[in-house]
Amino acid sequence: MTRRWPGFWVSERAAPPLLLLGLTGAMAAGVMLGPYPLSPIEVAGTLAGRPPDPQAAIVLWNIRLPRVVAAALIGAALAAAGVAYQTIFRNPLVAPDILGVSQGAGFGAVLGILLGLPVLAIQMMGFVFGVATIGLVMGIALALRGMGQVLVVVLCGMAVAALAGAGISLVKLLADPDDQLPAITFWLMGSLAGIKQADVAAALPAILAGLVPLIALRWRIGLLSLGDDEARTLGVEAGRLRLLVILAATLLTAAAVSVAGVIGWIGLMVPHMARLVTGPRFDRLLPVALAMGAGLTVLVDAAARSIAVQEVPLGILTAVLGGPLFLWLLARGVRSWAE
Repeated sequence: MTRRWPGFWVSERAAPPLLLLGLTGAMAAGVMLGPYPLSPIEVAGTLAGRPPDPQAAIVLWNIRLPRVVAAALIGAALAAAGVAYQTIFRNPLVAPDILGVSQGAGFGAVLGILLGLPVLAIQMMGFVFGVATIGLVMGIALALRGMGQVLVVVLCGMAVAALAGAGISLVKLLADPDDQLPAITFWLMGSLAGIKQADVAAALPAILAGLVPLIALRWRIGLLSLGDDEARTLGVEAGRLRLLVILAATLLTAAAVSVAGVIGWIGLMVPHMARLVTGPRFDRLLPVALAMGAGLTVLVDAAARSIAVQEVPLGILTAVLGGPLFLWLLARGVRSWAE
């Protein structure tokens, strides 16, 4: 069976190897590109334990590899969260920040910057506030007896996101304009500058904890797109499964935001790109979205540190690329959600 991929026809069996090859190429490009470019010989020699240049080895192990791995993890996490949210809410316009997770994590991080905390503590505050945001949203929805209604949960998320956004504005108003305010502004635009191996190690457990249930339950999750009644008929407890998916996707989003700041469009754009290859089936869509999200984020991050003398924030580039690309996907006649 073949599907229409942008510009050509591709077999469903050929799609995974092509995506894996593309992800490998993207990560290789991400390792080599930057203010200090590395040649393939330098990369291969350093990875083999025989670095031809000691300076290249330092750049590769301490700067470039942690950043590329972090970009791949964050892109995969945001793409998986986007696919999960769009499936359970049955809406292809839903993004990972639909329940205020990005805003909550952002508020926690900027509050840490205002308090002058170390980087690791700032990341932990972003993660904790992101997870706390979803807890608050669920608590409000439960108090309103609307936990089983998707619209009520989304509206509660929008209200809490507005509160978190107001908190961010207040923190920016109180911040030192010469020191803290530039750091807050740069962080909110999203960036992987300064990523270290410890940051990757800190984010990895949370990202894996969010991905494991989505992968393990991918067939059941796909049934939620049919509606609650149909899912129950097929033996799936829709309410509990939806809550689990929301928690997993929230964990992924909070982990990504706590490390890299607010990076938009990945969770909205990548699921649509993946559907061109797989169609709407969640069990097929999830792994393709993971590969695409990882590869795209690695390439955008490589461009962010290469196109100008001063590094461009990652969130700006994803917005610049995401808007036109999303419109192009719509212009090509992306399949309707009902197909």
